[in-house]
Amino acid sequence: MTEYQHIFEEVKKASRELTGLANDQVNFVLHNLAALAVENTAFLLAENQKDLDQMDPENPMYDRLLLTEERIQTIAGETIQVSALPSPLHHILESNTLENGLKIEKTTVPLGVVGIIYEARPNVTFDVFSLALKSGNGLVLKGGSDADHSNRAIMTLIHQVLENHSLPTSAFQLLPAERAATQALLEAVGAVDVIIPRGSQGLINFVRENAKVPVIETGAGIVHTYVDETADLEKAREIVLNSKTRRPSVCNSLDCMIIHESRLSDLNALLAPLLERGVQIFADEQAFAALEQHDNISQADETHFGTEFLSLKMSIKTVSSLDEALDHIAAYSSKHSEAIVSESKKNIHRFLLEVDAAAVYENASTAFTDGAQFGLGAEIGISTQKLHARGPMALKELCSYKWVVRGNGQVRT
Repeated sequence: MTEYQHIFEEVKKASRELTGLANDQVNFVLHNLAALAVENTAFLLAENQKDLDQMDPENPMYDRLLLTEERIQTIAGETIQVSALPSPLHHILESNTLENGLKIEKTTVPLGVVGIIYEARPNVTFDVFSLALKSGNGLVLKGGSDADHSNRAIMTLIHQVLENHSLPTSAFQLLPAERAATQALLEAVGAVDVIIPRGSQGLINFVRENAKVPVIETGAGIVHTYVDETADLEKAREIVLNSKTRRPSVCNSLDCMIIHESRLSDLNALLAPLLERGVQIFADEQAFAALEQHDNISQADETHFGTEFLSLKMSIKTVSSLDEALDHIAAYSSKHSEAIVSESKKNIHRFLLEVDAAAVYENASTAFTDGAQFGLGAEIGISTQKLHARGPMALKELCSYKWVVRGNGQVRT
């Protein structure tokens, strides 16, 4: 048995203890972890700085890697929010008594052992532990080398809290940052029940193409907002600005604004706040012709559509109809989050009905695609697939179910 196989088997064995934990005990652990994170802010920031020192601040991943005192406070708050949610375990989804007297119940259970492969996002370490513990799942974490100091510091606090409560630390393991650990995790058939990648499209594609363990994809966010012919200009300005600039490095940030050709006369006013924030605009031919000259505005080419920028960059596509907008989204969307800004009930209805994405928005910023914002506590990721889970994955999505059959000597003839 290799070193990695031994780790996977340890997690699998220890995770069996988690399903029997009382919900109050789990909540107490999560409260203690939130308090410990805040108490150890200086330690976490110092370890995080070691990772930051090795990354170019111009790298789009830098903001995702960055921990601050405020962000640690937010993480602690989300951990407490998870503790306040009802346990997703042992719920009877269906029940029936057959003519032969057998009582059958469909009951929620953990997925088992969940493997998470993620890039430079140390907050994920906190988030997935909180959700895994609350849902009774063991964890095998494989973070990127860019965030290794941060992740190990966080796992130190997690294991400290578990030890304080006499809970098995071996149920929650962080693998070495080396690539061999990734390959071993992808091939951990029988020990790991599902793998969830969080990161770039390249990472997700690699996991999907190489995993022997079942995969739930949390896809990249290629996000559009359509400003139609009836849109309220002020609403559109605020929604586009927030979607693009709130946190441009995250997956729910805006990549392409689609605008109806009748609103090109409003384009300079619509983009003014973005340009003030330093957003670089790649405009198609019609939009470029309608815009005043600016250093941050250039003409788009085909590569600017269907691109997840993860930075202060955005493309503009001009359309002549809702049908053309829907066609563009269908061609380039990653099925993450899509929005329409409109005062037309007919257009809104068609958009929400026909757009194929995990989250669709009417007159609101796509920045809300987030487990905490949806009232789910923290999240494992945003699933863009359709099997098992879609959209923000939280407690319920970390559960499966089993059939419990109660009898009194029945045999089948």
